[in-house]
Amino acid sequence: MDWCSETADGVVLSVRAKPRSSRAGIDGFMGDALVVRIRCAPVDGKANKELVETLADEFSVPKSRVEFRSGESSKSKRILLKGVDLAVVKAKIGM
Repeated sequence: MDWCSETADGVVLSVRAKPRSSRAGIDGFMGDALVVRIRCAPVDGKANKELVETLADEFSVPKSRVEFRSGESSKSKRILLKGVDLAVVKAKIGM
């Protein structure tokens, strides 16, 4: 699974953001990344804020436990879900 890796801090996800979507949420995979749809345009950090909120809702964690590792200005991002087990991530995605 190239789209996620477990670390001592939690799980790091490879995410491909899809801004300007009609709805927000996880939308499967694109290559080696988890696709997350967000409604906001990538302007003034609004899309990143909505991405954090969407991932926090999808994985049932507080927003403070969703942290960017890289890619804040790119569609391809690496995001840490602090304190989350890999098994929980797989269960939420349906694997």
